[in-house]
Amino acid sequence: MKITGILLAAGSGSRFGGGKLLHPLSDGTPIGVASLRNLKHALPDVIAVVRNGDNQLRGLLESESVAVHLCEDANLGMARSFACGIAASQDAEGWIIALGDMPFLQPQTIAAVAARIAKTGRIAIAAYDGQRGHPVGFGRRYRDELLELKGDEGARSVIGRHPGDLEIVECDDRGVLRDIDTPADLARPAG
Repeated sequence: MKITGILLAAGSGSRFGGGKLLHPLSDGTPIGVASLRNLKHALPDVIAVVRNGDNQLRGLLESESVAVHLCEDANLGMARSFACGIAASQDAEGWIIALGDMPFLQPQTIAAVAARIAKTGRIAIAAYDGQRGHPVGFGRRYRDELLELKGDEGARSVIGRHPGDLEIVECDDRGVLRDIDTPADLARPAG
């Protein structure tokens, strides 16, 4: 089953002060590149979605040998970039949705969620210690609903309409809960 990883990297990073995904981690790797590498390590088929005009990020992600798709209306919310990614990978039989600001997510966690989607074709979400996080995966049967998403809620509405289809993939990975919204989040301990 072809599971495509979609890196959502089209946000403005306004709470960070802009340029969030270009900001280096302690090892010098930009946040967005680290997130992409983890996704690529777990899945052979990966695309990234960036907002129009974010040329520096686009160049960095393209240098990682992935297809980068521009989301012309990313300003309308995360759901637009989500739908752009789904539309750009219509041959996929399922998708893993990863966020560009989650560089601490372990590749084996992404692979575990993808394996669950490949097995069931349903919805799977990673969790740590009972708390749901990311990534989230969807089988192909949800494609039309994912393409219709609007606003900033992501795919919560799709998950809400199919609670019996949701499978929690419990992982020993605190990275499923750790996104970077502000510079202070970088200083926060991993544990």
